Amino acid sequence: MRKVLIVDDEEKIRTLLSRLISLEGFEVYQSIDCANALNTLERYEIDVVLCDVKLPDGNGVELTKLIKEKYPIIEIILLTAYGNIPDGVLAIKNGAFDYITKGDENSKIIPLLHKASENVENLKRLVQLEKYVGDKFSFSNIIGKSKVIRDVIDLAQTVAETDASVLLTGETGTGKEIFAQSIHFASKRSKKTFLAINCAAFSNDILESEMFGHCAGAFTGAVKDKKGLLKEADGGTLFLDEIGEMPLELQAKLLRVIETGEFFKVGETKPIKTNVRIIAATNRDLKKEIELGHFRDDLFYRISLFQLELPPIRERVEDIELFVNHFSKISGINNGKKINSISTEYMQALKLYEWPGNIRELKNIIERSVILTNSNELKTDTLPTEIVCSQKNSAALTNNQNELDIANIEKRHIQNVLRITKGNKAETARLLNIALTTLYRKINHYQL
Repeated sequence: MRKVLIVDDEEKIRTLLSRLISLEGFEVYQSIDCANALNTLERYEIDVVLCDVKLPDGNGVELTKLIKEKYPIIEIILLTAYGNIPDGVLAIKNGAFDYITKGDENSKIIPLLHKASENVENLKRLVQLEKYVGDKFSFSNIIGKSKVIRDVIDLAQTVAETDASVLLTGETGTGKEIFAQSIHFASKRSKKTFLAINCAAFSNDILESEMFGHCAGAFTGAVKDKKGLLKEADGGTLFLDEIGEMPLELQAKLLRVIETGEFFKVGETKPIKTNVRIIAATNRDLKKEIELGHFRDDLFYRISLFQLELPPIRERVEDIELFVNHFSKISGINNGKKINSISTEYMQALKLYEWPGNIRELKNIIERSVILTNSNELKTDTLPTEIVCSQKNSAALTNNQNELDIANIEKRHIQNVLRITKGNKAETARLLNIALTTLYRKINHYQL
């Protein structure tokens, strides 16, 4: 139930308003002065304050300012016997929801209360959403206890508090966008927009239009103005993934943005101001790209003011178990399964694999295992052949020749998938990622 506090030193007015407001489904509290009102606000979670301007120990306009400073979500409606424009202007400036005259505008009170309380509900939802997003992308949610990843997290937390440009480097799938989001949401820009664009996903012209925007008529198909991500992210953060793929002419324009905070829309001659933090990422060696003439050295030094290299999975093997537990739980929920345990052999196979696709590949493999398993335990029979038969795994397996025989492993793997699909050949071929004709050939070959 939404709660309303009436602040007025006249008992008759408090009683009358209390009855009217209670009939509308509100829970009503009463205070006779500023001190009592502040005490009530500390004790109860009030949504709307209905307050007289003239009080025994103060002024409702000044009380509004005190309340909004301490409880910014609460909405305040001020009532006055003698309305005047200066008081009304100051009341709104101090954060009042509205300022009305007693008697003449009594009919407005109930509709205003409903509007104000709805506004409070929306603000509460927004706060909850911001908290959820902030928690989701906080550094505490980055998985890993190994020293190599904890060192990177510590550095990222340090730079997050500044406005410095950040360059995230490392192999594909190491979690660069997650780090970019965490840096943004730990910064003073966290209330503003975080936008991301993959520079390798667009042609040169489209990438320029997406980043800088364009004017209507600037080129064929430009039927209306487009703001561009640099303006959309004003006050916030723009994450440029795969920046090593950005063409040289756009690199020069991006450099101007970083140096001057200005840019030009496509087809526009008037500069546009923006205040945006740049976080870039690449899996390329940009110094080599500079030597080859593919990347500007002046831009590199601008975006790499603070460089963080994210380690590959093979350098943080002790974190694999944490990832398996996390991803298997999520995938289990998504697929209606509950994974209670991971076999020792399964975990060992993952720890011995090289993981060229890093976290992204590991996540996909675990999801595949959850889909394939018909029990509450993840076992090696749900792993792809290339992981079970990797060079390291082969060396770690038993000396039994049958166990080392690739054909025998493939045969057993096909048998397991056929068992899981209850003999459905088309589904088996899909899960094995092979053609149906290939599956039939192998079934005949292995006499399955």
